[in-house]
Amino acid sequence: MKFCPQCGKELVYKIKDGRDRHFCPDESECGYVHWNNPIPVVAAIVEHEGEIILARNAAWPATWYALITGFLESGETPEEGIIREVKEELNLDGEIVELVGLYEFHRMNQLIIAYHIKATGSIQLSEELVDYKRLKPEEIKPWPAGTGRAVQDWQAKRGIFNEMFDFTKSSSATDE
Repeated sequence: MKFCPQCGKELVYKIKDGRDRHFCPDESECGYVHWNNPIPVVAAIVEHEGEIILARNAAWPATWYALITGFLESGETPEEGIIREVKEELNLDGEIVELVGLYEFHRMNQLIIAYHIKATGSIQLSEELVDYKRLKPEEIKPWPAGTGRAVQDWQAKRGIFNEMFDFTKSSSATDE
């Protein structure tokens, strides 16, 4: 954000509460502060017919597959949001099994709220997705950021202890 959404003046950096913040330079009249709070995102470990669904976004490289995720919408609970996302992205009806956990994703300034979802129906990908994989829980190698840590925690609760995927050695989180 470069300009104040209240008065239009160019924002300046200042330290407040020990952090860099964007401020309106006209503190006496406007007083706007851009706090840059994290954005809530919901994520699903989707279990369908005994396997986990990983999907590839149309904007990603051919080897990247991950959990179903989406932004939480205004007025929506995280539970409502993740059921909506599973329906929108995969056309599956979902039921929440458990909250897996909360995970920071600093690079995107997001707070990820991850769930395990059991889903039913026939998969139909949304226009955002171009492919999906079906994997047994023990076949998934967690990745070292964001939703990958949710996968690792979910697997550990089930006695599965896979090494974290090393992007420097392989091209796919499911390669052997």
